[in-house]
Amino acid sequence: MPERSRGPGSRAEEIPILYIMKGWVYILECSDGSYYTGSTNDLNLRLQQHQNGEGSNHTKKRLPVKLLYWEEYPKIEQAFYREKQIQGWTRQKKEALMSGDFKKLHELAACKNESHYLNLTPKENHFSDSNEVDD
Repeated sequence: MPERSRGPGSRAEEIPILYIMKGWVYILECSDGSYYTGSTNDLNLRLQQHQNGEGSNHTKKRLPVKLLYWEEYPKIEQAFYREKQIQGWTRQKKEALMSGDFKKLHELAACKNESHYLNLTPKENHFSDSNEVDD
């Protein structure tokens, strides 16, 4: 085990055995009105990089950008996971999230495919509560 100096004026610092890095997921509005969703472990630095044209290819061609929304997470991995989730959303769903309209967000999350079990007739729906038996 390495020695650590603890005396007054000591330059040695205790280094945590496990450093868990915070993370943020964020949504930017670009100059053309498009949205960019990203994640980072330093939100202020990343915003500065985007504004300086050092961010993603998408944002550097659409400057300036404006921070519209962010979420903070205890671990960068959680922010990265959330980034990928939000990136798959429609513009409407992102706007519902940013405005805090969770009712609309829930409605937009509902599956609308014809093959979704809620859209099937009782005979086609293998998940229904019906106990009917075909003769």
